[in-house]
Amino acid sequence: MPSPGDATLPGVDDEPPDQIVLHVDMDCFYAACERLREPELRGEPLVVGMGYEPGDDIGAVATASYEAREYGVESAMAISEALDRLPRLDEDADGPTGSRDTTDEPAGYYRPVDLDFYQSVAEDVRAILHDCADTVREVSIDEAYLDVTDRTGWEVADGFARHVKQRIEREVGVVASVGVAPTLSAAKVASDHDKPDGLVVVEPGEVADFFAPLSVEEVHGVGPVTARKLRELGIETAGDLATADPHELVDRFGERGRELYDRARGADTREVTPTGDPKSLSRESAFADAVEDPERKREQVRALAEAVATRAQSKGALYRTIGVKAVTPPYDVNTRERSLPGPIDDPDLVETIALELISEFDDDPVRKVGVRVSNLEFPTGEQARLSGWDGETDGQETGEPRQQERTTPSRSGQSSLTDF
Repeated sequence: MPSPGDATLPGVDDEPPDQIVLHVDMDCFYAACERLREPELRGEPLVVGMGYEPGDDIGAVATASYEAREYGVESAMAISEALDRLPRLDEDADGPTGSRDTTDEPAGYYRPVDLDFYQSVAEDVRAILHDCADTVREVSIDEAYLDVTDRTGWEVADGFARHVKQRIEREVGVVASVGVAPTLSAAKVASDHDKPDGLVVVEPGEVADFFAPLSVEEVHGVGPVTARKLRELGIETAGDLATADPHELVDRFGERGRELYDRARGADTREVTPTGDPKSLSRESAFADAVEDPERKREQVRALAEAVATRAQSKGALYRTIGVKAVTPPYDVNTRERSLPGPIDDPDLVETIALELISEFDDDPVRKVGVRVSNLEFPTGEQARLSGWDGETDGQETGEPRQQERTTPSRSGQSSLTDF
């Protein structure tokens, strides 16, 4: 009977794994969203956080841009400390110089967390991910696993992953790092390996070699305290951990020791499983430049409405709400919705309502348009017909639009921790 150390490493046996996994991780997502609506923040140290007012010593950093990280700013750091670490403005110069003795004003920027806005950008990214893969597991607002086994092959996996990255950057305006591997754990480590804007492919048979030289901290689940304890055992790298005595690890760390041992070896039999039925389906499209011609907007909305309705039919989804999105310069996100009295599957109605809602923006320059169906149901029986429903929805008469609008918030206010 084989010992625990004789387990076969995925990717090194004769039969290649039957799964190609993409791990998509957005780079400094909150900061990237802020730069969408304030392009002047690009290239500048930027701190996004919660619960901070000038002069306070409370409030935590949610995200720091890579420029801010160069000055030692980290997530969960007190915002007051983070801002103190930023360079200072030289009164005789136009930009930051790194000098701290000329003025008290930091040469970086702070913005409060705006989750509604970040969610709207994340929806754009999710739409692309679901369009590129049949199975998507959304881990968080800025992270997801994709099973693309049926969409590509290992010989072209690099090109497929690059296509996903380019679509996100071109259509949404934010940057993602992508890892490709035969297992979830290897794909996650790969996406972190070459940030920002990274793309790393670990093919079957290469998992062990990929993990071996990595610092032990890069193994998922190994924090600073565990890393220190592992180093006390002479374990410095993931390769050391993969060749350690699993019994000794279990004695020292309990069952978690065996789990870390398996992760260091790339041993991961998990499949990409969706987190549940989607709550909405959407498609969006950006124009090369802001468009004022109403007919061009309508033409694009017609195509998006057809695509969304077709996708809903392919998933067997009925929908109660039809909505549109119009992004106006610089990056003001406006949404309009109309709720229906019951769940339907009616592509013609999706187009009709979407065109009616987008007409509100006939006179506005628009950078991007989108169509969404939401309040989804996945019935097993026959669908209800719209004409079979009576009454009102949400206190409104049938056919009356329910207006929702999301625009760029005022910069004068600060979010607090209690808001979340």
